[in-house]
Amino acid sequence: MPSVKVRTGEPIDKALRALKKKLDKEGIMKSAKAHRFYDKPSVKMRAKSKAALKYKKKGPSRSSY
Repeated sequence: MPSVKVRTGEPIDKALRALKKKLDKEGIMKSAKAHRFYDKPSVKMRAKSKAALKYKKKGPSRSSY
């Protein structure tokens, strides 16, 4: 579990921003949103194929060149 130490005199907003950044980096928020509701296997498969088609249509990124 990620944690953020709040220093004396540091605003809470800054600490919350740092915590959110750590949660996003570790993928905790993404997995929490994915497990929010139960998806049937057929729905998961359909979404996965739809994402694959979108990726195929867009093409791979050229940032690696």
